[in-house]
Amino acid sequence: MIKGIIFDFDYTLGNSEKGIIECMQYALAKLGYAAADEESICRTIGISLPKTYTILTGDTDGKKALLFRDCFVHKADEVMVENTVMFPEAVRLLAEIKEKGIKTGIVTTKYSFRIRDILKNNDMSDAVDFIVGGDDVSEPKPSPEGLLKTIEYMGLEKNEVLYVGDSLVDAETAQRAGVSFAAVTTGTTVREQFADYPHIAIMDSLTELNIEEM
Repeated sequence: MIKGIIFDFDYTLGNSEKGIIECMQYALAKLGYAAADEESICRTIGISLPKTYTILTGDTDGKKALLFRDCFVHKADEVMVENTVMFPEAVRLLAEIKEKGIKTGIVTTKYSFRIRDILKNNDMSDAVDFIVGGDDVSEPKPSPEGLLKTIEYMGLEKNEVLYVGDSLVDAETAQRAGVSFAAVTTGTTVREQFADYPHIAIMDSLTELNIEEM
C-alpha cells in the first residue's frame, strides 16, 4: 500500500520554463557565451546546473561550471518565482492526496527555499509535507540521496512510496533508490524513452494518477 508520494517539480508539478530560460541565458552571457537555443535549454531542465553548463557549452571546466551555477542562482533570485506556474492538475492532486492522509514530498534539483517560495506564491504552503532540494544533498539526481532522505523523513519504507517524475533522470533516480516510479510526459521526455526503466505507469498527465487504487 502506498503511504507516500514524492514528486519531481519542474515539468511534473509546475512549469518554470520561462524563468529557467532567462536565467540560463543570463549565466551564459556572464561567462561570455552566445545565447543558447531555447529548445536545448528546455531539454536540460531537471539536470544539475554544473552538468547543464557542460551540455550547453561543451566545456568541462569545473570552476566555470560552478560560476555558471552561481550566476544562474543570482538571476533566479530575481525572476524564478514569478515566472513559475503550477499545473492545475497538480494543485488538485496534491489536495486530494492530503485528504487521503497520504504523505507528500518533492525531490528536485531546484533549491528547497525556491520551491517553498513558489508554493507560497501560489497559496500552497501547506500542500507538501517534505521538500528536499539540490541544496540539501551532496549529489544531485540521479543520485538516490534526496529520494532516500525524503523517505526517511516520512518514516516510511521504500515499498510504501511512489516517485513521480517527467525525465529519465527521475526514472534513474527511482531505479537506483529501489522505489516504484510513475512517469508523466508533461516535460520533454516522450513515452518511448521511459520503456527501458522500471515503471508502474507512463501517464500523459497527473490526472491519470489514481490514488483510489493505491
